[in-house]
Amino acid sequence: MAGLEPLYAWARPAISRPQDALVCGIHWELIRHGYRCLGTGDQPGPDERKSELLPAGWEANKEVYTLRYKSTDDAHELLLKAIMVEDSMILNVMDRSSQKVADVTLAVADYINSEHLDDFHKVYKNTEELRTRITSGIITPLGAPAGKARKEPESKEDVHWDENPLRLPPRQPMGTRAPSRPSPLSPFAVGGEDLDPFGGRSGGMIVDPLHSGIPHPGIDPSSGIPGRLPPGAVPPGARFDPFGPLGAGRSGPDPDHLPPPGYDDMFM
Repeated sequence: MAGLEPLYAWARPAISRPQDALVCGIHWELIRHGYRCLGTGDQPGPDERKSELLPAGWEANKEVYTLRYKSTDDAHELLLKAIMVEDSMILNVMDRSSQKVADVTLAVADYINSEHLDDFHKVYKNTEELRTRITSGIITPLGAPAGKARKEPESKEDVHWDENPLRLPPRQPMGTRAPSRPSPLSPFAVGGEDLDPFGGRSGGMIVDPLHSGIPHPGIDPSSGIPGRLPPGAVPPGARFDPFGPLGAGRSGPDPDHLPPPGYDDMFM
């Protein structure tokens, strides 16, 4: 119960009985859920202000503790009465805004070590159970103040790549293998993709001189062509019909291979 230790150290001079320590713990749980204490008694006093501290005289009556709280968003105003009945404390809480009422009964010895009132590290026990009882018995039935139940944002590591619209997808789905393709030089590959468009075969009738989608050393249209195409202009695996030379080293037609008719006629 982070924050309770400095509060307990501040209130320690007024704590003389186990029920005082329990009221201090209940008070801090309400503070942690977005409430602030206004004062003691059923009716408001002069110059009251919201505070995380217990008001003066809060422990004056060891049989009935009466405290008033207001949420930080001013939507809830609580009247808390902690009544001692033998060894148990009955919490009766009314929300004056909605007229809702909640009741919780706590055995003091279940949460307070009466022999260690001077030692904060030993005075409280079963703190998680106490927090659960207060939350389920008071906070939830009366309605938590707005903005208290906030969900922590997910870490970036938990966001999958396909959920981020600004991230480029991989060239092939993760965890899958690239489909096997027959060699484009095979005579049985011609027209294969047109006959079976969903079979992952190659050899369709569309012009594809680079055989895009088949690993080709040194040529990757998706990475761009200097001076002609920027990177990413051709999607990975798409068919691509080049419209110009792709660089040195590629074979091309010989300009003198088919001279025009009468090329050697000097009178032409």
